[in-house]
Amino acid sequence: MSAMKRITTIAHRELVDFARDWRTILTMMLVPLLLFPLLFIGLPLVIGGEAQELAATEVKVLVRGDDVPTDFLDLLENRTVEVIPGPAVSNHSVDDQAVRNGSLHMVVQWNLSGEVHEVHLRHLSTSSLSADARQRVLLSLSEWESIEREQRVSEAGLNASTTLNPLRIDPASEDLASEGEVQGWLLSSFIPLILTMWVVTSAIQPSIDMTAGERERGSLEALLCAPVRRWELLAGKWAAVSTIVLIGVLLQLGGLMFALTFLAGPSLLSTPDVGAFALVLLTVAVFAFSVMVVASELALAIRSKSVKEAGALLAPASLAVIVPAVLVQVINLDGVEAFWFAVPVVNVLLAMRELLLNQVDPVHTLIWLSTTATYTALALWYAQRQFNREDLVLSPS
Repeated sequence: MSAMKRITTIAHRELVDFARDWRTILTMMLVPLLLFPLLFIGLPLVIGGEAQELAATEVKVLVRGDDVPTDFLDLLENRTVEVIPGPAVSNHSVDDQAVRNGSLHMVVQWNLSGEVHEVHLRHLSTSSLSADARQRVLLSLSEWESIEREQRVSEAGLNASTTLNPLRIDPASEDLASEGEVQGWLLSSFIPLILTMWVVTSAIQPSIDMTAGERERGSLEALLCAPVRRWELLAGKWAAVSTIVLIGVLLQLGGLMFALTFLAGPSLLSTPDVGAFALVLLTVAVFAFSVMVVASELALAIRSKSVKEAGALLAPASLAVIVPAVLVQVINLDGVEAFWFAVPVVNVLLAMRELLLNQVDPVHTLIWLSTTATYTALALWYAQRQFNREDLVLSPS
């Protein structure tokens, strides 16, 4: 039997053992498929329902002042506001207490100073109704100010339209980017970040289960008695975890795309302008990033003497990977320095951003491919060294 055949057999055995538990299938398949639809569909529906209910609720606003324009009060009432008029006062303690106990939602103090209207607002930002009342008042003030401005300009004998709007942008102005390029830019703004979180989190459980978990259960010792080399065992486990991660990422990506399509319509998923070669490199980048992360997490998990220790190592390590993933989102791709494509994690994620924009730079491609292969090889080399240590692979019992 060839080495490749033995590695394939080991990977198949690990996949069968991992998928035998129904909870594993639930976590790996159903949760990714349901998580994003529930998050992107269910949550907006709940938030939208609450927003509609809040908008339909009548709020009480006390308007103090002797020169309050009646047309402003009409604008308030058109926004489901119960206007309570009152005289101007200097002490607001009673009004503040009324806002705090909910009998009022906001207080507006209106003063006329010459030709300038001075407005003082008092609200409670920790109250949803009070904050919403403030928003309605601000909208009414803005609308009233616009009407008042046009009226004053007209009374001065000027044309309100040309005086208040001396600059007009041609509505026929065009974006030179095609729709496909815009779609690629949109995907590049979030796919690398969420892909990082998916890959890192998806690899934790199988990495621990196939190393420290088997060691605690004692099944790793039986596997070591098989007529295979230890590096073949490690390669089989690496292939199995990589397969699990890639399947999980594809399922989560499918759930995300379905949820986004439901929210924004099919136009969101119109095909980006990505060439065939860029698409091939993008697939290679996703695969390379996945196997690099899996190799690193396997190395840490094998180094651990227990499942608890492995979890304590991988949890902060997975959080540390999020930092370069966030950094990638703010790096300007226009004239980006080549050294970024040699930084671990950053290199592949930057490559994904470039490729989604259909930018294929030979130098950048050579750098991120070679460095990613180097980092993966180093992680596997370290994992193999740990795998050869008897005190780490044998059961503590």
